[in-house]
Amino acid sequence: MNIGFIGLGNMGGSLARLIAQDERFRSELLLANRSRDKAEKIAAEVGGQPVSNEEVFAQAEVIFLGIKPAQFADLLTEYQEILEKRESLLLVSMAAGLSLELLEKLTSSQHRWIRIMPNTPVAVAEGVITYALSPEANQADEDLLHELLSSAGLLVKLEEKQLDAATALAGCGPAFVYLFIEALADAGVRAGLSRDISLELANQTLLGAAKLSQVSGQHPAQLKDQVCSPAGSTIAGVASLEENAFRGTVMDAVQAAYKRTQELGNN
Repeated sequence: MNIGFIGLGNMGGSLARLIAQDERFRSELLLANRSRDKAEKIAAEVGGQPVSNEEVFAQAEVIFLGIKPAQFADLLTEYQEILEKRESLLLVSMAAGLSLELLEKLTSSQHRWIRIMPNTPVAVAEGVITYALSPEANQADEDLLHELLSSAGLLVKLEEKQLDAATALAGCGPAFVYLFIEALADAGVRAGLSRDISLELANQTLLGAAKLSQVSGQHPAQLKDQVCSPAGSTIAGVASLEENAFRGTVMDAVQAAYKRTQELGNN
């Protein structure tokens, strides 16, 4: 079974590297990118073959499309003749906002689609991949998706109508977290710590707090209360965050990302 990638940017490249970790699939990877140098670099790094877009569409049984939403129509139209001749393929879209209904209209009816939204921490096997299946996709397709991508982190099946919200939260969320990490580290420097130590402490604090929230079974508010001693340092900091609308600002950021994701699907 040949597994093709068209588009090897941050997401496509990360998923190709993950799949290549499994020796069963490494030699079956077909890697295509606008810049062939990138495909050749990844192939030299993890295995697989650098090929053209045409070769991916002609030879792969599973194709991951890691291109920008605005490029989908032109790409699929360009290779429509090949797609019409192929038996049913499994096509996997990583494009924010493009609905399964729209994707199906761009290809022959025999092909099956899965929409996925990975986030960048998949590169270190701690990511989130949310996904939705087209009506034509079956249980075997879903099982294969898990087989290929289970090492990425958490895979969550959703109704398609929920994908845009998940994209705003989990797909865009890492950028918001990195801003928070940077802010924590800057605060440490402001208080007198070195840059290296501040960043190390900020990273580990986020990592540890997230892990505790994940495994403790306690609501985040409970965990927050456990750190806040009466008249102590933490509650003073929490009060400052509340005065500056910290939670509302985060919610507004996710809402803005959600709105933009929906706009991308309508363009």
